[in-house]
Amino acid sequence: MKHQETAQEIIKAVGGTNNINSVYHCVTRLRFDLKDNEKVDNGSLKKLDKVMGTNISGDQFQVIIGNDVAKVFDAMVKENPAIQQSTENKEPKSDKKQNVVLKIFETIAGVFAPMLPAITAAGMLKGLLALFVSVGWMSAGTDTYRILSAIGDGVFHYLPLLIAVSAARKFGSNPFVAIALGTALMYPDMTALLSSGESVGFLGIPVTAVSYASSVIPILLAVWLMSYVEKWVDRVIPAALKLLLVPLITLLVMVPVTLIAIGPLGTFVGSGLSGGINWLLNEGGLIAGIVLGGAMALIIMTGMHYALVPIILSNIATLGFDKFLPLTFISNMGQAGASLGVFFRAKDKKLKTVALSTSFTALMGVTEPAMYGVNMKYKKPFAAAMIGSAVGGGFALAFGAKAYVLAGNGGLPGLPSLIGQTFWYSFGGMILAFVVGTIMSTIFGIKEEEGDAEALAQFSPGASSAPAKVASSDAISVNLDDMGDPTPTSDAVAVAPMTGKSIPLKEVNDPTFGDELMGKGVAFVPTVGELVSPVTGTIMNVFKTKHAIVVRSDNGMELLIHVGINTVKLRGQYFDAHVATGARVQAGDKLLTFELAEIAKEYDITTAMVVTNTADYKQVLPVKLGEITMGEDVLKAEI
Repeated sequence: MKHQETAQEIIKAVGGTNNINSVYHCVTRLRFDLKDNEKVDNGSLKKLDKVMGTNISGDQFQVIIGNDVAKVFDAMVKENPAIQQSTENKEPKSDKKQNVVLKIFETIAGVFAPMLPAITAAGMLKGLLALFVSVGWMSAGTDTYRILSAIGDGVFHYLPLLIAVSAARKFGSNPFVAIALGTALMYPDMTALLSSGESVGFLGIPVTAVSYASSVIPILLAVWLMSYVEKWVDRVIPAALKLLLVPLITLLVMVPVTLIAIGPLGTFVGSGLSGGINWLLNEGGLIAGIVLGGAMALIIMTGMHYALVPIILSNIATLGFDKFLPLTFISNMGQAGASLGVFFRAKDKKLKTVALSTSFTALMGVTEPAMYGVNMKYKKPFAAAMIGSAVGGGFALAFGAKAYVLAGNGGLPGLPSLIGQTFWYSFGGMILAFVVGTIMSTIFGIKEEEGDAEALAQFSPGASSAPAKVASSDAISVNLDDMGDPTPTSDAVAVAPMTGKSIPLKEVNDPTFGDELMGKGVAFVPTVGELVSPVTGTIMNVFKTKHAIVVRSDNGMELLIHVGINTVKLRGQYFDAHVATGARVQAGDKLLTFELAEIAKEYDITTAMVVTNTADYKQVLPVKLGEITMGEDVLKAEI
């Protein structure tokens, strides 16, 4: 059966394209994220020539293919491009029950994830500018400062437009129509109209004055609702008129609805709660600090804190202080600490870099990168940030912490606004929030999703599998396409590729290897983090994740060596390849080195060595089981 036919049969058996959220492949298998695993026809799958078996790991459904997995995957994506777009442009319709709060958090995090580079860069620049001004290295009035400030502030001022694009993709609506909705809300004349102080109406319906610059929730809700309006209009408009009328009607409905109902929602709720919050601040002490400190991130997300600005200004003007502002500093420190905790726990180097940089920007008073790009994405750090803020807030308000100036920055550069009789209580609350947030985030840990874009990209069609290093300058590169299929010419012996203990392949805790679906062979429990070539021959493939290598001996034995179980999830971390695809090697030449202790903390380090062309031999048998040293004969294949 051709690969295209196999791919189509697999798609049909797993419930069709409508049942597929995403799919990628590793060394041996297709890994599906399905909307409903119950729709899979296992019987049909196992009848396919190319399918060796199936497996479920967590919620992930795996179809075991073997050496041809990349070709089947390529055919699958080529014939069904919608599969590639399924995680980007389609909202999965799953029957699985999910916590509503977690679903909301995941949606917001999913919208902000593509924007992370922009908001991280802008946040870093804003933090640095605030630092430079506070220490006197730069004046806020210079042209240089204003230009640099525009780079940092522009992203946050026009944040609704960025959110509109990302949310449209998330909710499956037209991103350009979403941008048009956002630009209407932020059009200068609209801004002037809403800020004029005069009553505004649309067709006799009052419009509440709301500033949409830097807001998050209004545009999210608007684009979410727009996705339904757009789809409904698209269904009822004739095909010949869709291009003109669908976006027109969508905008004519959504802009007024947003101005009249969605936009003011945060303001209405905030106005109702502001009196109660102010009472808590003045009367609640420790309890108020815990409640408001912990909830501050949510208050800021909804925009309810804007409703308190008049009260804050009035408090400072009449009393000379305000008790709400210290909580904003404390909340920022909690977010910074939680992001730093992610830095300590993350294994992915890119994530560690992002977590560290966003922690710094949060310390400087810019929390969006940390909050949306890291903490909310992984959920547990966001809870850690709230716990840290609750502890810090409780401490600060228990001792009556106050702010004496309305600062434009809620981070370290804004500390002068807290200077007064209660400064050390405010500062102590900030330190507590940061330390507790860091500790709790480190304890909670994170689940580094294997579905991240970077992880999926490494398995995409055309992705290079060559490693960064080559063992020696005299390695001979060959044209693998000219080598054809392996044809054994004689009996073959493989030496142990690592030092440790050799065990029967059936003892491997993975059905692909343990059930010998890939072929017969032997497995190892290594005691040294080094892998050498078991034969003299040619490297057929070094996977980009560097956890697996295929080598073909000169006499036709083809060996797959797979270090660890599910170590594909490490995406190359802790592995270092010393050969490239196509290189010539001698038995005993170094292929990989890996950090055995680090990998073993999370994964089964058992390493399988499989003869993938077992069918070409009369028998494949282990030569030695038990304690073994690399270089000893360990496996024999007889023709």
